[in-house]
Amino acid sequence: MISDATYRALEEIVGSLHLTRRPEDLAEHASDATKLSFPPEAVAFPGTPEEVSRILRLANRERFAVIPRGAGTGQSGGALPVRGGLVLGMDRFTRILSIDADNLFARVEPGVITAHLQEEVEKQGLFYPPDPASMHISTIGGNVAECAGGLRAVKYGVTRDYVLGLEAVLPTGEIVQTGVVTAKGVVGYDLTRLLVGSEGTLAVITKVTLRLVPLPRSKKTMLAFYGDVAEAMRTVTGLVRRGVVPTTLEFLDRVCLDCVREEMGLAVPPGVEALLLMEVDGDEGLVERDAERVRKTAVANGAVQFQTAGSRDEAERLWAARRNVSPALQVLRPGKVSEDVVVPRSRLPDLIGFLRRISASHGQPIAAFGHAGDGNIHVHVLLDPDLPEERAATDRIVLELFQEVIRMGGTLSGEHGVGITKAPYIGLELTRPVRDLMRRLKRAFDPNDILNPGKILPSES
Repeated sequence: MISDATYRALEEIVGSLHLTRRPEDLAEHASDATKLSFPPEAVAFPGTPEEVSRILRLANRERFAVIPRGAGTGQSGGALPVRGGLVLGMDRFTRILSIDADNLFARVEPGVITAHLQEEVEKQGLFYPPDPASMHISTIGGNVAECAGGLRAVKYGVTRDYVLGLEAVLPTGEIVQTGVVTAKGVVGYDLTRLLVGSEGTLAVITKVTLRLVPLPRSKKTMLAFYGDVAEAMRTVTGLVRRGVVPTTLEFLDRVCLDCVREEMGLAVPPGVEALLLMEVDGDEGLVERDAERVRKTAVANGAVQFQTAGSRDEAERLWAARRNVSPALQVLRPGKVSEDVVVPRSRLPDLIGFLRRISASHGQPIAAFGHAGDGNIHVHVLLDPDLPEERAATDRIVLELFQEVIRMGGTLSGEHGVGITKAPYIGLELTRPVRDLMRRLKRAFDPNDILNPGKILPSES
């Protein structure tokens, strides 16, 4: 509990303007994209690593929980104050500190909006590839905490592939620097990789050093319609065999396509069951060759229609519609449970077939879309949350989905993290010795369990 005396101590650290317990502020920081709600006791907005350190030292003395929070776009409840305590809003850490064009890295604070960083580095002919669907809202700190992916991950990888180093405050208050800015560095344990994706349970990130790459000179966006989902999935594996690595390779099933066709401005051929939205980038000659390989592969695998975006504006409209698929699904049902499972690419047809079967058997609509190029499919079980029978059916569908994904050699989460929503299922993927090792790591970093408690690892009881 945060007593009045503790609240006054927090005021001394951050100032009264940067600390609140007004009900409307607590309500604003109680939820995230999951729509679950756990009100904190207070919200603080520190402005320096030293203030973060003092808050954590106070939390260790007074034994209250501290929950780091970025923009609140998380899909697994990772930034929810499930045990009350203090939400640590990183809203004041918004500076791009430096962009080094010679050595290809940028130093930023965690509150920088992802798309803003991309815009700034592109002005210098550089490129920061990770592009989560929430990139116009989500922050670099949140991306690092969740190891966010995005549409371009099939070619460029995910957030962890671009984090060179971190400044972080440990739960016990020490400020540490991890990583290097050089191309190589193997001194000691790789603490940077350990902290990336740790969902705010091991440290509070206060600075991030990110790797940049040269900005591609050209790109081309294409789309292909299919009358059968299996044909679309064969195109995905066919491109791999041809040695084509698209920048993006996105899949939408018929349910998703129906929800966004107007945004895309598409005349969808009759009988279409799937859409692949693809992009290649690089030097102009390479882009033209790869685009032709994509076209031939799509047609050879049964595409009923193939087309290329005629302008940059048209391409941007297509990608904007893709990023809006998730909210667009609300026209079908007022609620949804979102999962982001990953299977080997060759098992994608099996996964989509499984989703159709369990949708039919439970009488519950299921939408599937996502990053077909790396096997990461977003599964949305649509429901009316006011109907208990639909809620119960959704719970059964999620369990069956996770069991099937593990059987296929996949993983329960590709980019949304574990948080609280996937924590009950983590034993399906991680053995008891692995979970025990993770608990020992957590205790080593956070002996009093004050930093974002109740996340990732469920109680063994």
